[in-house]
Amino acid sequence: MKEKITIGKLAAAANVNIETIRFYERKGVLKQPNKLGHFRYYPEEYITRIRFIKRSQELGFSLKETVDLLELKIKDQAKCSDVLTKAEEKISEIDKKIKDLKQMRKSLKDLANCCEDKSIPLSDCPVLECFINGKDK
Repeated sequence: MKEKITIGKLAAAANVNIETIRFYERKGVLKQPNKLGHFRYYPEEYITRIRFIKRSQELGFSLKETVDLLELKIKDQAKCSDVLTKAEEKISEIDKKIKDLKQMRKSLKDLANCCEDKSIPLSDCPVLECFINGKDK
């Protein structure tokens, strides 16, 4: 006989908090079961589903993208290449973010290098002047 899984047991088994489960229910990622007596009992497969959701988020997928991945799993016509395509798209997105972050880092370093005398009044701060004028150095 299967163990009845309450929201607390589900949260503990999936290593999330109860509010995470409630959030997923509000977003439609998990279907909230009907009450049996005073409690709602969740299917055991929700443990795996929640772990999948959390792992995909760790890999940079949004909740919407994660739902798309989950839907691929239940489609009869879906292939491994469908998931691979989504993974490659995410890699490209991450590469762009890395490039953008490196450019922001370089710009901030250039701004920081504007400040040669840390004792000057804030009103004469060259770093703030660069922010106002939108120029590096």
